[in-house]
Amino acid sequence: MIGGLYDGGPTYHSVGSGRIETFHWRSHIKLSRIIILVPVILFIVPLFTHYYLSKVESDSPNIDIHRTRSKLEAFEDFTSMKASDLKSRIEEMMRIKISVSNELRDLEAKRQRLQMEVSGFTQRIDELKQELLHQQTDLDRLKISVVQAQVAQREAVERNTPELAPPKRMLVNSLPPKVPPSHHFHSCRMHNCFDHSRCALTSGFPVFLYDPDLYSVVNPAWDVDGFLKTTIKQTLGYNPHLTSNPAEACVYIVLVGEALSTEAHGTKSSPLDVDKLHSLPYWGGDGRNHILLNLARRDLSVGSGNIFDELDTGRSMLVQSTFRRSQFRDNFDLIVPPILGPPGGDVWQDCPLMLPARRKYLLSFQGEMKSASRFATTPLGHSDDADADNELNLDVFIIQHLREMTTGMTLDKFLIQFECIPASDERKSVEIADWSLCGTDSSRKSILKDSTFALILAPSDADFLSTTLMQARLYEALRAGAIPVILGGDQVLLSYGEVVAWRRAAVFLPKARVTELHFLLRAIPDSDLLAMRRQGRTLWERYLGVAQGAVDTVVAVVRDRLGIPPLPAPQTPSPSVFNESFIPLRADNIVAEPEAEESLGPLEPPYPSPSFRRNYSTFLTQGHMIWNDWADPFNLYPQLPYDTVLPSDAKFIGSEVGFRPIGKGAGGAGKEFSESLGGNHPREQFTIVMLTYEREQVLINALARLYGLPYLNKVLVVWNSPKPPMEDLRWPEIGVPIHVIKALRNSLNNRFLPFDAIETEAVLSIDDDAHLRHDEIMFGFRVWREHRDRVVGFPGRFHAWDQNYHNAWNYNSNYSCELSMVLTGAAFFHKHYTYLYTHWLPQAIRDKVDEYMNCEDIAMNFLVSHITRKPPVKVTSRWTFRCPGCPVSLSEDDTHFQERHKCINFFSQVFGYMPLLNTQYRADSILFKTRIPHDKQKCFKFI
Repeated sequence: MIGGLYDGGPTYHSVGSGRIETFHWRSHIKLSRIIILVPVILFIVPLFTHYYLSKVESDSPNIDIHRTRSKLEAFEDFTSMKASDLKSRIEEMMRIKISVSNELRDLEAKRQRLQMEVSGFTQRIDELKQELLHQQTDLDRLKISVVQAQVAQREAVERNTPELAPPKRMLVNSLPPKVPPSHHFHSCRMHNCFDHSRCALTSGFPVFLYDPDLYSVVNPAWDVDGFLKTTIKQTLGYNPHLTSNPAEACVYIVLVGEALSTEAHGTKSSPLDVDKLHSLPYWGGDGRNHILLNLARRDLSVGSGNIFDELDTGRSMLVQSTFRRSQFRDNFDLIVPPILGPPGGDVWQDCPLMLPARRKYLLSFQGEMKSASRFATTPLGHSDDADADNELNLDVFIIQHLREMTTGMTLDKFLIQFECIPASDERKSVEIADWSLCGTDSSRKSILKDSTFALILAPSDADFLSTTLMQARLYEALRAGAIPVILGGDQVLLSYGEVVAWRRAAVFLPKARVTELHFLLRAIPDSDLLAMRRQGRTLWERYLGVAQGAVDTVVAVVRDRLGIPPLPAPQTPSPSVFNESFIPLRADNIVAEPEAEESLGPLEPPYPSPSFRRNYSTFLTQGHMIWNDWADPFNLYPQLPYDTVLPSDAKFIGSEVGFRPIGKGAGGAGKEFSESLGGNHPREQFTIVMLTYEREQVLINALARLYGLPYLNKVLVVWNSPKPPMEDLRWPEIGVPIHVIKALRNSLNNRFLPFDAIETEAVLSIDDDAHLRHDEIMFGFRVWREHRDRVVGFPGRFHAWDQNYHNAWNYNSNYSCELSMVLTGAAFFHKHYTYLYTHWLPQAIRDKVDEYMNCEDIAMNFLVSHITRKPPVKVTSRWTFRCPGCPVSLSEDDTHFQERHKCINFFSQVFGYMPLLNTQYRADSILFKTRIPHDKQKCFKFI
């Protein structure tokens, strides 16, 4: 029995058969004491044995002498180290030593196991403490969530009204009744010649097109441009407002087309057959709600194109390029450009680069004055009509001054031609006094591309408000990037003038100011030159460049007059990658990585952003921007990143619904900050869109990290692989829905499709291998709420000018004090830009993305910067965030960067300039690195 050798309880030793049994219950064996035990056993045991045998011999005289003697002799032999038995004795002692050594090793192993158990218990205690903090944080979040839910319930009770939603479409179901013909069509306006009862605000503006093959209104003696007729019929067929039911139509379009000249037919009859026009089945006696569409295409320098002059067109609207001043009815008739472009498609190939700002020629003009027939027999300056005489004299003075300007003492170069060189395609004007076109289309285009400004002279006959020739010159100037200078701009109107702000793209100058022309053009700085050139190109691409845009604009202008919103922009369906019967497996024990213990916001049920709330007011308050800045009046969007902001006091006085001010308006530090969103906008959530391709485990880990993320509405996983997910793949429960979308094809453009499953304005685009902390995501979301029209995110990049080798742009990812792009591998942007990326961005850019399987993030930055003329916003100090241990991505390959160099230069060609803008700051949280009292919390611990 040996006690006191170990801490924590008794230990029992039993010596026998060379084994030592040890029982230990409470504590570890200390190594130092074990070392002392070894010599004790090796030296004390033999002595104890000797003492025992001697004791036996002395105390037992009657024992068998032979047996006792043997023991004594053996002991005597052992003690005297006789050679015969020494080996066996040594072996015996060695066995004892080995046994003790084995026991010591067993004791050490048990000590280590006990130590590991103690470490495990200690770790478990720490985990329980951490879990307690987690549970406390969750409890705090739930308390905040309850408070927010109570506020939302109180708001709903106080309002006691349903959410605003557009009512169902109200359509008429009867044909226009016949009424007596109107003889006051010259005084027609929308209030007295248009039947508003057929066009309810919620009607969607249905448009009916008379089939030009069945309902031709052109005189048989005239030929109609078949190409134009087919093109207009086709483009109108793509318009979403078109209806095949005349009973529900709001307006009726009659395609007149372009008839050949009277010279070709040798007849002076009108190309329009009025009897056929009045006999149209839905004419209704007076032609109300009818649009007579007369679009020119070929004979730009032949005739006036004014086929409706002095004809009884009833109460119908007239749409053409040529109008007399006495004929045009303001805000009723419509001036349109000639159809000179293709039916549809990308048109950027026809446009040169916008740079340099100043070109070879400061001003150019090619044209020849053809006097009208009424002036043909009268020399200039000798007409009986004083006004006409003054007009012609003024034109003569203009010609003389422009010629003198080109030969004056100036370093500016001019190209002014007032006499056309005879050419095979030259035509002569016979009806109006106008400036004919000189040369071929290609020659004029070449000159205009070298011109900073293009001179456009108003018709010498001031009775004309617009002519096809003048509109054609405007078209050609904008296509070539030459800023139009309209001399006589105070007496003419341009295409779609009631909605398009032409003064942002052209210079208007009265003819009397021709002597100040040179001074004015030289006074315009480069920044304004490029702004006007960019605006002109935007207007040309959207409204003039292709037949589709021109026809859609006609419909949009009439609809805009009536205050009827356009139809909703098309969304992309979000089909699930799983069939209806398959139920994905759910993971039970996937634990997200531990986040910093701080409250980041309440955990709320999914809350979609209110949509289509400004259907009838957007065009009232922001119509000018819609037509001229965003250049997209053809679609109605559920929300816009440019929605108006209420003043700060409105959220406390009368308009508090939805707002969650910090500390109920009193403000506060971190604790109060984490309980509410605050800011200038009502509460909202965001949707995560994650693109993935055959990296299941990486995806699952990325999803698991999103557990407990506040303000998250849902997660959309765009499954780009043709192979469906493995059936045994276990999906984590993260507290919000995970919607896995089956992509139609493998394309990086799928990242920016306007999926109908996205129900929030805010979209967080994130790579499946990106690694962001929750506080970083929440801070990025809060920053985006104050910069809703921009890309807000984490990885910054910039474009750099490579002047040493290629004299072009390079894509650069080095650390820099400025940036111009925030990659969409981890960035917030408004859902509105997904519509523009998919339907508004030139197709050539999306094709390039598919070709390289690269650059979609650069394309989105180009788009947003082009629309807003603002740089992106980078948040926090994070530069890269790749997931450690994830498979190598495409971006690790040097080819990836070479392709991005090519993309950035190609995109610049498509846009005509470099839209990216540099920024030299990033956004960090308020109170970041600020010393505050110990009883106050910072907004974010690490930001």
